[in-house]
Amino acid sequence: MAVAFTFPGQGSQAVGMGKELADAFPEARRVFEEVDDALGEKLSKLIWEGPEETLTLTANAQPALMAVSMAAFRALESRGLSLKDKVSFVAGHSLGEYSALAAAGFVSVADTARLLRIRGDAMQAAVPAGQGAMAAIIGLDQADVDAACAEAAQGSVVQIANDNGGGQLVISGEKAAVERAAALSTAKGAKRALMLQVSAPFHSALMAPAAEKMREALAGVKKNVPVVPVVANVTVQPITDPEEIAARLVEQVTGRVRWAETVQWFGNNGVTTLYEVGAGKVLSGLARRINKEIATAAVNNPADVDAAVAALA
Repeated sequence: MAVAFTFPGQGSQAVGMGKELADAFPEARRVFEEVDDALGEKLSKLIWEGPEETLTLTANAQPALMAVSMAAFRALESRGLSLKDKVSFVAGHSLGEYSALAAAGFVSVADTARLLRIRGDAMQAAVPAGQGAMAAIIGLDQADVDAACAEAAQGSVVQIANDNGGGQLVISGEKAAVERAAALSTAKGAKRALMLQVSAPFHSALMAPAAEKMREALAGVKKNVPVVPVVANVTVQPITDPEEIAARLVEQVTGRVRWAETVQWFGNNGVTTLYEVGAGKVLSGLARRINKEIATAAVNNPADVDAAVAALA
């Protein structure tokens, strides 16, 4: 009857997220103060007051979502929850992998905030605006989407970026190639092929400059052995070695987020409940579509904290 904690990625952000936690738990409020101090700005004010279009910018959304996840996690800890004693694995969707690792003690909250600001800036800068794109392909299996990408590439970059489960794959790369692959996916039987409103072609080979920036940044922070294993996005394997974790985080910038496989891995390795720690309920919804045998619960607010602590007692 194992438990895993999962941590959400970009797209889960909303103005006002985490405010109830900060008001109810001094430990949660301190997380926001720590992130503000690390970045030298009042990111907490942006998180709680907006404007939404500024919060949604990659360089802001990434540390902001981590801050909310860590605020929820510190609230759980303040009520007596021990990650090491109660949780078997952690994982996070894209930037959420950093939140998972911060919760497991791999790096400090302050260093995680700085890493995610670097990551967001580097991903944004890797490709000039308008040259990259992403698209969601609904209702087509992975082999057919891979084939569509191969056919559409024509010397350009287009690849699967996220396997989110429930029949949803996200492709990423150069704009014209993504548009061709989306059209080919529809021709191959996809229910929908929807171009996404994103600022860069994340998790594609075009992110190579950002991967190098993260290699440098990760080399410069103090890394610890996490108290529980993280199931890495790019390998879907549990790891605890600090240098291997850093290497997988670098690969993750250009690599596929294998979320459907991650949830299935949990199910195959005894996990019966997934807690989504932080903003929103996106990962809970995906998990229910991937494996109906696994129970899900979100920890967004003080009532959720109380419920999780009671359930895990």
